[in-house]
Amino acid sequence: MSFELGRPLGVPNDPAFQTRVLRAALALMDAEAGPVLEDYPEDVPPELAGVDFTGMSCPIDLPQPSSVEHGIVEDLLQEIQQVAPWYDLAVSQRGRTTVGISELNMERAGRFLAGYIVDETTPAPRSDLTAGRLLKFVCEDLKAYYSEAASAQPGMSASIAVEHWLFNETVLGGLLWQLRDTRTEHEDDETRYFARRSLIPDRQIQYKGARVYHP
Repeated sequence: MSFELGRPLGVPNDPAFQTRVLRAALALMDAEAGPVLEDYPEDVPPELAGVDFTGMSCPIDLPQPSSVEHGIVEDLLQEIQQVAPWYDLAVSQRGRTTVGISELNMERAGRFLAGYIVDETTPAPRSDLTAGRLLKFVCEDLKAYYSEAASAQPGMSASIAVEHWLFNETVLGGLLWQLRDTRTEHEDDETRYFARRSLIPDRQIQYKGARVYHP
């Protein structure tokens, strides 16, 4: 079955195919005995078989990263601006977003993340959260922002393609790698746990693709 791992209903925005998958799954409840294991007879629709799930048809024009360490704030903010139109398109198409846990706009979130990497004494934009907790929320929001933007691009239906782009081709991805590389032994429990456990997906750690940003 040509379904990507984690997408048991097929590709996004194909309600007819998804409905057939759901009906087939529900029909298994009519079996007289269980457990029941059956193969679904259809592959992903033929008209999508030729889609390249590994790259963008019209790549987002990302800025070139600065070679100056203290330029990472400007680099990230510029990149966020480039990503913004695609994020807006994604939200318009779907009518929803998963961005918002930090309660910050992406510029403030980006300033805090990049500033924190340069200097941990960078003032936090929220005083009601610990630095470790806010750092986690900011990173989750930025990852969601970029992922939703990229998924609106033609040729980026597969989540692994979006993930590879985010962690290996963007300024944000480079900063997330740097955060993981430098905070896995941090004295703060929340920061250390976050850096080790949920900052970078396991398959990206295993893949360890080429990183374009080395501040």
